[in-house]
This record gives sequence, structure tokens and C-alpha cells, in this order.
Amino acid sequence: MNWWPEFLTIALVHLLAVASPGPDFAMVLRQSIVNGRRPAIYTSVGIGAGILVHVCYCLLGLGLLISRSLVLFNFVKLAGAAYLLYVGWHSLRARPTDPAEHVATKIQATPSAAQTLRIGFLTNLLNPKATLFFLSLFSLVINPQTPIWVQLCYGIYMALATGIWFSALSLRDVAQTDLNFATELQSIHYEG
Repeated sequence: MNWWPEFLTIALVHLLAVASPGPDFAMVLRQSIVNGRRPAIYTSVGIGAGILVHVCYCLLGLGLLISRSLVLFNFVKLAGAAYLLYVGWHSLRARPTDPAEHVATKIQATPSAAQTLRIGFLTNLLNPKATLFFLSLFSLVINPQTPIWVQLCYGIYMALATGIWFSALSLRDVAQTDLNFATELQSIHYEG
């Protein structure tokens, strides 16, 4: 059987979903600005790994169960909303620092690879947008007759594509931030 048309549809829909701003995008952007490239890339990999959980519960039939049970579906949505509120609250409470303090603090407080992987993983896992996307994708776009191994390949593709997308995005955003910072430093130097 030819699964290319189905795969191309999934790839296009996934590209549109991953490119639209949401919690995953916000977290990678935050990591790249606050902690730099490496933590942002680890966060991106964690987001890609979170996708594999969504794929697994859909392949195991739990996606169908979640979509049919109002109580379970609402629990998943509330858990995701609670996590996003937690992240948002901590982001709002963060105080800006002057550039000299920021460099000293950044050296001391850069999160570990495991911490940033976990942040990305949980951000995607508890993202209600991702949950709804995968429930819709596996129930509406993917044909029920498509073999499980092919559906698993779709999921692996989406996890890899997401990790690569956000890694590239974090590199771009950090480069732009560094450029803006360098421009500000030059303007201060020439004014003084």
C-alpha cells in the first residue's frame, strides 16, 4: 500500500501546527534568551520526546479513550493548564537584571541538560494544544487501516521534525539576541 499521500498530509499539518506559536515555542524562546543555545537545544529535544508520549497513547488506543471520556479529557486539559499557569507565573515573577549581573548569574545558574530536557518534555506533554492535535490527527487524518508500524514511523518523524524545528529556532533567536545585545553595547560605547 502507498502511504505517501497520508504521510505528506501529516507532514503538512504537523508543520503548520509546530510553526504556530504556543507553549513549546514560548519555552524554547525563553530558554534561548535566558540560558543560551545549549539549554534551548536540550529543551527542543525534550519537546520532541514529549511528542512520542502523545504518539504512544494514541497508538495504544488511549487517545480514543481520552477523547470519549469527558472526565479524563478535562483532567488532561486541567493538568496542562495548571502547568502552563505555573510556568507563566514564574516567568512573570522573574526580575530583569542589568547586563553585568546577568552574565555572572548565567554562569552560576545555567540549568543542566537533564533539567532543560525535562522542561521541554513536560511543556509538550502537558500542552493542551499538543494533546488536541494528536487526538485529532490519529482519529481524523490517519486511516484506521494504516499499520501500527507505519503510524509509529509517522510519530518518530514528527518527534524528530519538532526537535529539529525548535533547535533551529533557538539558534536563530539566540543569534538575533546576541546581535541586538552587541548593537546596544556599541551604542553605549560610542555615546560615552
